[in-house]
Amino acid sequence: MTSSADPWAARLHVVSGKGGTGKTTVAAALALALAAGGRRTLLVEVEGRQGIAQVFDTAPLPYEERRIAVAPGGGEVRALAVDAEAALLEYFEMFYKLGMAGRTLKRMGAVEFATTLAPGLRDVLLTGKVKECVTRTENGRPVYDAVVLDAPPTGRLVTFLDVTKAMAELARTGPIHSQAEGVVALLHSPRTAVHLVTLLEDLPVTETLDAIRELEAANLPVGSVIVNRVREQWLPDRSVASAAHGRVDAGRIRTGLAAAGLDLPPLVLDGLVAETVEHAVRVAAEAAASERLSAETDVPRLELTQLLAGVDLGGLYELAAELTEQGVRPSTSTSTSTSTR
Repeated sequence: MTSSADPWAARLHVVSGKGGTGKTTVAAALALALAAGGRRTLLVEVEGRQGIAQVFDTAPLPYEERRIAVAPGGGEVRALAVDAEAALLEYFEMFYKLGMAGRTLKRMGAVEFATTLAPGLRDVLLTGKVKECVTRTENGRPVYDAVVLDAPPTGRLVTFLDVTKAMAELARTGPIHSQAEGVVALLHSPRTAVHLVTLLEDLPVTETLDAIRELEAANLPVGSVIVNRVREQWLPDRSVASAAHGRVDAGRIRTGLAAAGLDLPPLVLDGLVAETVEHAVRVAAEAAASERLSAETDVPRLELTQLLAGVDLGGLYELAAELTEQGVRPSTSTSTSTSTR
């Protein structure tokens, strides 16, 4: 498997992952990292979960772009929760100048009817709005240096991203055809990078590898694999295998603790031994998952440590700093300082 040469040169960063891997948190941290140094990024969600609002601990987002965070170096992150119905009304106004008629269609249920009749239309509307944000300019310059899309989970990712190709073939002419063609061109170009969030566990790794194969088969550019919630290893490598099989010398532990001035009751010592075995089993399993990722894909890998205190705004900045340290950087090809806008 291969990946794009430089995923950070892209302007649209699609973030996906198996449910429960923390893709929304990673997307938020990535948006902060890409806004560093005075840039402006837009963080977009399309699933109607208000996940971005939860991560940033703010009120539910309306269908409008609003600032939700300041990035290191004076940049800013704006957020947008795309609603398919609102996007369709916006589409009616933009291409057909329906205005009030579009709002009447909404009251008649025509929006729901249209997206039910052509299920792929919903995804075209969502990705079409993302494409508009990526390509929008002001005074000849891009409004956003980068757009980060918190996309659907990997199980539906390729269908979501590639449905525009089917819609382009369905509508041979007119605005729908042009809209779909523009989205296809963006998503299948180096301007886009798809990043997959995983945990060092068997099922998420399997789904990540499957997603990479599906993305490459659809000619969609894979950017990186981001391993989330990496936990610290307490045992030396030489002790992991034996401890994982339950071979822990309780007497040696007791002697070491006594030498440090700690005299633990037998039940506490037994609990400590059990935790050591459990930790070793986890470390061995994560090592096997990590080796599998390395063996089956050469997509660049980044790692984010587990936040012991949970995810809050301070934690997002910590994760953004980790991404920056590992080479995530704003694109320099079209960057403009927010102070000039």
